[in-house]
Amino acid sequence: MKRIFHFLLAVILTGNFAMHAQDKKKPENKLTHQKMKAMKILFVLTSHSELGTTGEKTGLWIEEFATPYYFFTDKGIDVTIASPKGGQPPIDPKSNLPDYSTVATKRFYADKTTMDKLSKTLKLSEVNQKDYDAIFYPGGHGPMWDLAEDKQSIQLIESFYSNNKPIALVCHGPAALKHVKDKSGMPLVKGKKVTAFTNTEEEAVQLTKVVPFSLEDMLKANGANYVKGNDWGSFAVADGLLITGQNPASSELVAEKLIGVLSESISK
Repeated sequence: MKRIFHFLLAVILTGNFAMHAQDKKKPENKLTHQKMKAMKILFVLTSHSELGTTGEKTGLWIEEFATPYYFFTDKGIDVTIASPKGGQPPIDPKSNLPDYSTVATKRFYADKTTMDKLSKTLKLSEVNQKDYDAIFYPGGHGPMWDLAEDKQSIQLIESFYSNNKPIALVCHGPAALKHVKDKSGMPLVKGKKVTAFTNTEEEAVQLTKVVPFSLEDMLKANGANYVKGNDWGSFAVADGLLITGQNPASSELVAEKLIGVLSESISK
């Protein structure tokens, strides 16, 4: 059995080495790298802190901010952070529990510069689509109440899309798509492959009767081709300029897909 294991491991490692060797043979596209570093991404976070009428708090799920934030900034990409009210966005206290701690969240709470930056988000009324190359919506349950109905957020997404700029949303972030229309006045998600927090995941956290609507049902009602992976697993889809992720575990995959779309736009 051990021989079989070591053989398979050797095959995998050899395959990985061969792929890396092939990658090294490819000339580095310095121009693409420089253009990527010049990119600017706008993060839009929730300002809503009340979990319905439960008396409990909600807000931003910190992992869904931290993971993609560092994924982008480590590549030299500039990230601006905004929210409907500006200032410090509420952070869902449950997202700070040890069970949900990740490398990115630990890094965030040891990073005073980024913590200070998060505490001073711009108001949505102060940002303009023209200044950015893409827009990213982290989740947490907060967006279900404010970003789903926020007119400035709706107009921003419509402006990004009409100007051929990608829109990425993860977990409950896709709530912001609820009233977004395309140029013809139809729901932006109509006919597009999208995902978001599933009904079964919402049931698992016992918030089905607390949230103002079901994300899965809303997207389907708007004509989306709703798809999903296994509950709590990493799952994301890209349909043209629209990139969506299912849950917190999908935040890095959404960021990767967004980089892919941006890279394609650079190479054209």
